Amino acid sequence: MRQFDVLIMGSGLAGMTIALQLADKLKVGLVTKRELRDGGSAWAQGGIAAVLDDADSIESHIRDTHIAGGGLCDEQATRFIIENSRQAIDWLISMGVPFTRDASGDTNYNGYHLTREGGHSHRRIIHAADATGAAVIDTLAKKVAAHPHITVLEDHIALDLITGKKLGLEDDRCWGAYIYDKQAGKVETMLAQHTVLCTGGAGKVYLYTTNPDVATGDGIAMGWRAGCRVSNMEFIQFHPTCLYHPHAKSFLITEAVRGEGGILRLPDGTRFMPNHDERGELAPRDIVARAIDFEMKKGGYDCVYLDISYKPSSFVKEHFPTIYQRCLELGIDITREPIPVVPAAHYTCGGLTVDLTGHTDVDGLYAVGEAACTGLHGANRLASNSLLECMVIGKAAAAEMLAAPVRELPEVPEWDESQVSDPDEAVVISHNWDELRRFMWDYVGIVRTNKRLERALHRIQLLQTEIHDYYSNFRVGNDLIELRNLVTTAELIVRSAMARKESRGLHYSRDYPELLPDAVPTVLTPTLEGTGQAGM
Repeated sequence: MRQFDVLIMGSGLAGMTIALQLADKLKVGLVTKRELRDGGSAWAQGGIAAVLDDADSIESHIRDTHIAGGGLCDEQATRFIIENSRQAIDWLISMGVPFTRDASGDTNYNGYHLTREGGHSHRRIIHAADATGAAVIDTLAKKVAAHPHITVLEDHIALDLITGKKLGLEDDRCWGAYIYDKQAGKVETMLAQHTVLCTGGAGKVYLYTTNPDVATGDGIAMGWRAGCRVSNMEFIQFHPTCLYHPHAKSFLITEAVRGEGGILRLPDGTRFMPNHDERGELAPRDIVARAIDFEMKKGGYDCVYLDISYKPSSFVKEHFPTIYQRCLELGIDITREPIPVVPAAHYTCGGLTVDLTGHTDVDGLYAVGEAACTGLHGANRLASNSLLECMVIGKAAAAEMLAAPVRELPEVPEWDESQVSDPDEAVVISHNWDELRRFMWDYVGIVRTNKRLERALHRIQLLQTEIHDYYSNFRVGNDLIELRNLVTTAELIVRSAMARKESRGLHYSRDYPELLPDAVPTVLTPTLEGTGQAGM
């Protein structure tokens, strides 16, 4: 039985930020499902949004965030995070993150280059070429691995939280978690004064996603089971063009291809975007994603095609060397043929309901990053705001933990496997996983209807019965833990979508195409039965 001052699940930017803020004074356990650097943060390409240029302003960044968020952004959270943006960037610079310098000499912030992305009215994206997340995570990971007060537990996955309610105590507080050691094949008990969920989003609930394999909604599901509310789970951001190929999982085809003249075509070569929007391929991301989804469902196609091959070969290779090389490795010469693409789940805007210190509804339990919902992203995340949120809320959470009094740890039983046996057929898990991701894609994807949502919920309930039976009778493993969490997260997405009787931001319903006059968050509250109640 291990004991820490703080137990953190997840080694992305949120988890590493909190660990490094605490480790000089507290003993930290950092649990990660694979290796230390394997998380969604490392996949971030664009950069981090912050008010750095003197020509920019806090009010401008707040306004841009509200516009992108469909009027649903929480005013207090948005202001707090953006007001602390420069401080967050300065901390990363002090850590040694190699942000791109401005070679032209026309520096925007202390010699660093700032770029501009969709939805932003100013240059405010500080970046490390086109691989910002990797640069940030590589830098912080070295410091985490070298710190004597941080214990990194790789190849470990959280199974369930340990709460006072589960222990039969009057004080329903979180005291740590049961953690499955994948290499040893056993469950460990880890106790802590404070527990933090930095487990990322839930992109793997969908058939197509830009997320890494670890994005299975673990923290959201565990927090829900522990009694936390969730907010705005219906808002799943989809990227319109992900490479469709059996050996190219999660490879994005940047929007710049469309910006440089790429044309979206049906399998027979017909161009279709002008039928959906007068801006054609240059329409906003959500409109392009909905148009592709419509054409795929209408024609029964597996994918559509993005064609830049009519441009000179030298132009394509010069502008898109990475995409050209990756596609060529897969037998696709984009200078001669179109690129097969599908929309893909990209970012979970909702999550566990938290305050500005990352505190959930359960005392001693925090959630930071994509697993949490501060209200910053509203109905649609503004580009490059997510990494900023990880750092600002992470630092605030660390400050609260440092100021908290030390409590006596309760008696906690070890994980009991005496009544279970080894699984008889692993195919049950893989089949259910595949079924879930396919019907979530078909019924709870980019465009939704009441009937589709009802069908999805019915299938989720059937899967939950099977999974509960499997979980109760067989020893747990990584795949079963992830599947259980995915199904729980899927139900939260569906119930949130069913509760919203309008189309706003990333949630588009054919049954409710209009926008309601008031922007109200969707909040699900756990009940004793565990199904939850929705309130808007």
